[in-house]
Amino acid sequence: MLNILLLVLAALLVWAVIAFNLLIRDRNRVAQSWSDVDVQLMRRHDLVPRLVELVKGYSGYEKALHTSLAELRTRGERQVSPAARGDLEKSVGSGVSRLIALVEAYPELKASENFMDLQKQLADTENQIQYARRYYNGAVNLFNNRLQRFPDLLIAGAFNFKAAEFFQLDDDAKAAAPGVSL
Repeated sequence: MLNILLLVLAALLVWAVIAFNLLIRDRNRVAQSWSDVDVQLMRRHDLVPRLVELVKGYSGYEKALHTSLAELRTRGERQVSPAARGDLEKSVGSGVSRLIALVEAYPELKASENFMDLQKQLADTENQIQYARRYYNGAVNLFNNRLQRFPDLLIAGAFNFKAAEFFQLDDDAKAAAPGVSL
C-alpha cells in the first residue's frame, strides 16, 4: 500500500514538474515572439522618418502629418503592453498610408529611386510585422490555453502565471499592411 502511495506521489510530482516546465516554455515563447514583433515595429519606426524627410521636401505644407508621425514613433518606443502598442501602431499605419497617398500628387517623387527603395523596404517591413504578429498571437493563444486547461491551471495558479495579451487590430481590413504599392 505504501508503494502505491509513493508511486502516486511520484507521478504527481513528475506531472507538476512537466506542467511547470511547459508553462515556462510557453511563457518564454510569448516573450521571444513579442521581441520579434518589437524588432519589426522598430524597423518600421526607423524607416518612417526617412520616408517623411524624403516627402517633406516635396510637400512642406503637410507639416502636421510629419509631426504626427514623429510623435507616434516616439510614443510607440515607450509602449510596453501589446494592447497599447497595437492601438498606437494602428495610428502609425494610418499615417504612413496618408503619407503614401500624398506622394501620388508628386510624380517626380514617386519616380525617385530613393522613394522607390524606401517604399519597397516599408512594404517588406509591413509584411514582416504581419508575420511576427501572427506568430506572437499564436504563442499567446497556446500559452493562455495551457493556463486555462485542467490540470495545468492548478500549477499556473499556484505559481501565479498570468494570461498574455494579444497584439491585435480592430478588424481584418486594418490587419492588412498600409497602402504601400510598388
